[in-house]
Amino acid sequence: MKYSFMTFSCPELSLNEAIELAEKLGYDAIEPRIGSGHKHGIEIDADAETRKEIKKKIAKSNIELACLATSCSYADPKKCKDSIDLTLKSIKLASDIGCPNLRVFGGGIPEGISREEAINSVAEALKEAAPYAEEKGVNVCFETHDDWCDPEHVAAVLKKVNSPAIAANWDIMHPVRTAEKSMEFAFETLKPWIKHLHIHDGVWEGEDKALSLAKIGTGMVDHQKALELMAGTDYSGYASGEWIGWKEFPYEEHLPHELATLKKIEQKIANK
Repeated sequence: MKYSFMTFSCPELSLNEAIELAEKLGYDAIEPRIGSGHKHGIEIDADAETRKEIKKKIAKSNIELACLATSCSYADPKKCKDSIDLTLKSIKLASDIGCPNLRVFGGGIPEGISREEAINSVAEALKEAAPYAEEKGVNVCFETHDDWCDPEHVAAVLKKVNSPAIAANWDIMHPVRTAEKSMEFAFETLKPWIKHLHIHDGVWEGEDKALSLAKIGTGMVDHQKALELMAGTDYSGYASGEWIGWKEFPYEEHLPHELATLKKIEQKIANK
């Protein structure tokens, strides 16, 4: 498995600093979050020269770009057209800087729209993006998130789109916590489309399942099971740590712990 972290762990770092951090800690890649004011400078409005410089910096380093994380979503008809436009621009950005994957969301389903209608509308939106993504060699990875934590709903969309460039970003926590599906069920449901992974850990209790983040291996997410399942495939992508607004443990603490824990799990799996 190759490992990366999203820049939500260190939004204040420049691209050079994020690369240096990843190299120092032993990560394989970083996942820039775009459109959130992070200091890495990888954004839609970056001009052609800036994009060339970004690609050059990455090529000279030992670090790859795992994915561009966007906020594009398609379930709300009022926002869908703008999101498709942003998706196309993001695909171009990813292609220009040599990034293989783009993360997108289904988004919240507005009141009055049925699940079936939402599945159809999200599929139609992704069908619009698919030819350009195929042309540019970028995987658009639909995340198990928000109103799409149930992997069956994500799979229903991906079946309708039926494009090699429209894939799944399996966030391993959300189907378990929110949709109450097992790790095995989520994996088997999404297996044909998984091209990116998001990992994090936490604890949740009570009816509202309020989440408290926890260091990898200390919460309720079974990372060993997820890595075991992925080890049985030909997956060559990344497992990317996503930690948003976690001030209790700064990146200097949680990122080294994350990588060491995951590599220890991998070794345990290999020794079975």
